[in-house]
Amino acid sequence: MKFILAILICVAVCQARPQNDDHRHHDHTEYNKSAPCVGKCSEPGPVTFHMAQVKKLKEKAYAECHAEGKCPLNEPSIRQRSPCVDGKSAGQYECSNVDMMSYVSLRDMGSSGDGNDIWGWTDEPEPGVRFEYAIVGTHDGTSFVDVTNAEDPTVLGFLPTHTRNSMWRDVKVYENHAFIVSEASDHGMQVFNLLRLRQRPPAGTVPRLKADAHYGKVGNAHNIVINEETGYAYIVGSEQYWHLEYIPCAGGLHIVDIREPLSPRFLACYGRDYYTHDAQCVIYHGPDVRYYGNEICFAYNENTLTIIDVTNKKNMVMLSRTKYKNVAYTHQGWLTEDHAYLISNDELDEKYGKVQHTRSLLWDVKNLQAPVHYSSFMSTEKAIDHNLYIRGNLAYETNYCAGLRILDITDMAEGAEQVREVAYFDVAPDWDSVSFHGSWSSYPFFESGNVIVSSIERGLFVLRPNHEAIKRLQEEAKLKRKAISH
Repeated sequence: MKFILAILICVAVCQARPQNDDHRHHDHTEYNKSAPCVGKCSEPGPVTFHMAQVKKLKEKAYAECHAEGKCPLNEPSIRQRSPCVDGKSAGQYECSNVDMMSYVSLRDMGSSGDGNDIWGWTDEPEPGVRFEYAIVGTHDGTSFVDVTNAEDPTVLGFLPTHTRNSMWRDVKVYENHAFIVSEASDHGMQVFNLLRLRQRPPAGTVPRLKADAHYGKVGNAHNIVINEETGYAYIVGSEQYWHLEYIPCAGGLHIVDIREPLSPRFLACYGRDYYTHDAQCVIYHGPDVRYYGNEICFAYNENTLTIIDVTNKKNMVMLSRTKYKNVAYTHQGWLTEDHAYLISNDELDEKYGKVQHTRSLLWDVKNLQAPVHYSSFMSTEKAIDHNLYIRGNLAYETNYCAGLRILDITDMAEGAEQVREVAYFDVAPDWDSVSFHGSWSSYPFFESGNVIVSSIERGLFVLRPNHEAIKRLQEEAKLKRKAISH
């Protein structure tokens, strides 16, 4: 009887499982049935994902780094301010207009592996009281660090990975909860109540934490995007789909309702353009009046900037799909605060020699149906670019071996020649190459003005840009432009 039952279960599972395990060959209409595209669109996206190739490149680089004993380095933590003097901080980190407030090693954060992504959270338990926290992704989990006292951070706990270790982990925050995904198979999404961090552990200890909830309708995923204005999470780059609990989204937007953080609920898919590597989803308040007030996702889909109106989750519409010159791997980007422009990066154009220096692509997105890549800022550095964020008129880029680079983008509308680097801090003094080492990401949104940066080999850096010096440089540039115009 048990044998017959086992056969019946096997048959049911095989029938439920797609006949072709590679979802890239699936009919994309099951992911979204809306009209193809209403605006400027290049030919359909590639059916074969390129992320697997990127993974192999990085895995090889980190394996070699480990073999050489350089990953993780775990140099002793530095819990004091190290000003940037004569181009150096703490005697080894190249810098300009950025001081190091402190550095916390991966080991001290509770990890035994390399670092990856980072995000921040601000806790305001009562009016006038503010605590700032770094949430640091690592090979084997997620570390939570109080960086309110920037010169003496406190590690509060470590949340182990849900399944296996992975060099890819990503985290975002909504309503005092952290939402964590990973490329580790079967990982899904962990949910952690950040208010638990108010209970401080005994000094010198790093307690092992447990997630408060788990969402299992995805397996591995590359990234998570959260629109804090709507309470929707967009899990992207999820490739593992065949398990009965998993919901296939063709690697595109896997949308989860997280308005009740501890009860995440699957909502919809958008996979018409297949794999999304990263995205930014906002309530749009830019100049394209046709979409003002709509929820718009700006997706970075391996070889295009793809813009999607996701307001109606039952009928999401691609507004445009745009390529650009010398594309290698469209990675990530961020909108200016007026939603009229954005800056994006390409992770492999330097690696493959398509450009000779780190390139930041400037886009005019005033017309969501016809965005234009109108200029590119070329750095003096030759590093691979990675994540970037924009706050006010400054862009904060983390470019692997070149570290944190801060750009003045006040007049970026006039072209790349009006963009100027005003500060930097290189967290990888041992690396000076076009390789996947050094800084992974940053978080520049704290009210204190401090910026936290994650280093793959070292850990957490708490940095303090010299905002007064940066403003002086901006004023000088403004006066120079004014003089030229007259």
